[in-house]
Amino acid sequence: MSCCFPLNTQEVTRNRVQSIFGLKGYTMKRTSAIFCVSFCAGILAAIISTAFAWACAEYGITELAGVTIRTSLNIEALYPRMIWGGLWGLIYALTVAHVRTRKQWVRKGMLISILPSMYQLLVVYPYHTAQGTLGMQLGTMTPLFVVCFNLVWGIAIGIFARLLWGKS
Repeated sequence: MSCCFPLNTQEVTRNRVQSIFGLKGYTMKRTSAIFCVSFCAGILAAIISTAFAWACAEYGITELAGVTIRTSLNIEALYPRMIWGGLWGLIYALTVAHVRTRKQWVRKGMLISILPSMYQLLVVYPYHTAQGTLGMQLGTMTPLFVVCFNLVWGIAIGIFARLLWGKS
């Protein structure tokens, strides 16, 4: 009976997938896998961050601080944020790509979240929108909210990347 049915179901599944896609004998390298995991984690983190920003605006937290940041949860608003979240996730992957650096995933996500915050405050607001440097035309507390929303992204990418990566 054991000659007809392999005991290792993971090996059977891998062999089926490889034969379907013509990848017989191919296995993804660990560094490539960490970039894929980080991109996917960045997408998921962007969804969480956008939902957090929406909730802050919906419940009046941003308005209470005098900030007029509004976000929407429709697909037209969410899709670009997901792509950007994935791209920033590739930057995050550089911090965990080496085996020895795969520690403190959430802390590294929080540190990397400084980069999208700086980009939003120093490039997007002054040059792509008419909100001025640091988005001050949206309110004086805008930089704090941008950093806070991106910090949520950083925490979420650290959690999701670790969950998607697994134990090794």
